[in-house]
Amino acid sequence: MASTTNDVPLEEYEPFLADPAEEDTQNIQDRLFLSAVKVKRLLYTSHFLSTWNSRLFEFGAVLFLAHIFPKTLLPSSVYAIVRAASAICFSPSVGSYIDRAERLKAVRISIVVQRVAVIASCLLFWVMSTNNIRLAWFKPVLFGVVCVFACAEKICAVMNLVAVERDWVVVISESTGCELTVLNSQMRRIDLFCKLVGPLMIALVDGFSIKAAIWTTMGLSSASVLAEYFTIAWVHEAIPALQLPRIHSTNISSNAHQPSPTHLSSALHTFASSTSSYIYHSAFLPSLSLSLLYLTVLSFSAQMLTYLLSTGVTSLQLGFLRTISSILEISATWFTPLAISRIGPIRSGLWSIGWQASIIITATSIFWTSKKEQVAAAWLVAGVILSRVGLWGFDLSVQIVVQEEVEAEARGSFSSTEASLQNLFELFAYATTIVWARPDQFRYPVLVSTVAILVASGLYASFVRRRRGHLTHLSDCIKYDKGNHRSWGNDTGAGEVRVGG
Repeated sequence: MASTTNDVPLEEYEPFLADPAEEDTQNIQDRLFLSAVKVKRLLYTSHFLSTWNSRLFEFGAVLFLAHIFPKTLLPSSVYAIVRAASAICFSPSVGSYIDRAERLKAVRISIVVQRVAVIASCLLFWVMSTNNIRLAWFKPVLFGVVCVFACAEKICAVMNLVAVERDWVVVISESTGCELTVLNSQMRRIDLFCKLVGPLMIALVDGFSIKAAIWTTMGLSSASVLAEYFTIAWVHEAIPALQLPRIHSTNISSNAHQPSPTHLSSALHTFASSTSSYIYHSAFLPSLSLSLLYLTVLSFSAQMLTYLLSTGVTSLQLGFLRTISSILEISATWFTPLAISRIGPIRSGLWSIGWQASIIITATSIFWTSKKEQVAAAWLVAGVILSRVGLWGFDLSVQIVVQEEVEAEARGSFSSTEASLQNLFELFAYATTIVWARPDQFRYPVLVSTVAILVASGLYASFVRRRRGHLTHLSDCIKYDKGNHRSWGNDTGAGEVRVGG
């Protein structure tokens, strides 16, 4: 016979108990929890709002600066560099705070500060776009303030990403029984959808009016802040394990216990401590491999798009190619979970980065040797598009490895240090197109990107070799038994040694 509270059957809910011994039976029966489906919907909703507004503002800011400073690329470049530099410098401190702070408080701070920074930036963009500023020196001052808000927005974006994707998702998976691969894949689909549709939408509005685009960006950020604020709180309330304090073990680096940095020396100490813990962690090599892939111009970003436009590719064609690329990227979020379920995340990562490296090496070789520019560009584009399946497959596989390897009390510092490295390598990628700025020199940034992928492949292969004792086993090939007789088959019996490791 069903018990009810407020006429809602108990059977519709699935209680998630972090530690049943800590709650008596009466409290368990009295407390109703959201079903696994509802928890995931709330999580996805919060993540969508966060990612959508971040992507919208990230792309919109570039358009706004291009309109406000039409005759120079300097403001846009300074804006991007300062924004990335802030993530490089402050991500370790952010991660240390995440490891110490109460989970809900950390995420709510990231939501509120990020939205306030976006709203304030949009107001300043609007003021600068009105052209009513009579004093010439005032616009650079406002631009400087916009850069400060951009840093705050970027740091809070990193805080939200690390806290939710690297910590909350793991706890939710353990509490609800939902597979970690499923949660990660859906979160990545949301990321890729927002990456594709968000910039497209704001670009269409900007084509009508820059002021309309500014107000749209500000309006959406303002309208979503409360929804995001409360949906993440409902997830926190539904999962008791998220409410439990982290237990800091003695073998974890002391950076998790450091006080909040209040001056330069303590900030440097936190940075050094987080970096040291990151380097000596068992998940260092896969994390570094993934970070190295950010040192690339082989994506549909500003650098490669600029080059392709110089070869005669039209904006319409670029939009079509970028759409195909996005479809393949999203497809990886379905293929990779299947691969992980069959061969595990470590081997899935090896196959994924192997696919990416082989495709990129082929495309780069043709790009360097082809005498016709348009043919070379066509092969490069084809290679980049096909490699995206491997890239995002590797991303998802490494994310699983990191989530499973890193201790709960160190997830913030580890993942934020990883984010810092990713932003650093992204800056290096921009530096390559500064050094080789002409379209006919684009082959050199392409070569640097290819080398980075090869290095990442080698590092990850080293990790797999250490972890599994071999890179691949020839399960369907020659094996040796105790008597040194050749045998064929899929299973390795006792005393058999695989040929080739």
